[in-house]
Amino acid sequence: MAANFKLLGGHPLWIRLLSLYGGLALFGLSAGLVIESRLGNFPWDVLHEGVALRLGDLDIPVSVGAVAIVASFMILLLWIPLRQRPGLGTVSNAVLVGVFMDITMAIMPDQDSLAVCIALLVSGIVLNGIATVLYIIPDFGPGPRDGLMTGLVERTGKPVWAMRLSVEITVLIAGILLGGTFGVGTIAYAVGIGYITQYFLGLATRLRGPNGPANATE
Repeated sequence: MAANFKLLGGHPLWIRLLSLYGGLALFGLSAGLVIESRLGNFPWDVLHEGVALRLGDLDIPVSVGAVAIVASFMILLLWIPLRQRPGLGTVSNAVLVGVFMDITMAIMPDQDSLAVCIALLVSGIVLNGIATVLYIIPDFGPGPRDGLMTGLVERTGKPVWAMRLSVEITVLIAGILLGGTFGVGTIAYAVGIGYITQYFLGLATRLRGPNGPANATE
């Protein structure tokens, strides 16, 4: 499976960059759609929204996307003792996901229809799985939060699922306490995103075919 995360390794640079930045734009879009559904944010976005709300209470207006960007660079500081090295994808992720999240939230009208909110939630979760595959297969480096998980796994020797679960539960609880939106969408994302991402990763593998350029680097 590890080789599947380098599906574009043998492709031209422009294709890899297109996949990376398309994936990051789509990731921000998906997060914005889920936030606008008001049915429960992604776990990290529960925290981002909670921080934005509390800063707003202090008359410091800041968007959820801006909080996500600042949080990303704060997380990158934690990479230093974990001896993780950022790549182009890491820095791009730190900046662009929050930007596209804010753009999506700015252009989406408020929704009163439950059916529309459910559609936004489902679309956001599915698009997030597609976005994840698009930005990881060019192999330009993990996102700040993924790299944090990787570093913790390497330093502690704990399994990936255990570290991911512990970190995301921690940020989720902090976000709920700060007033971030927790709901059925948060649970649906936690339960379904692994399967959705795996499906689209398998689809990307099949579309590449057995004779794809990446075979030269696997």
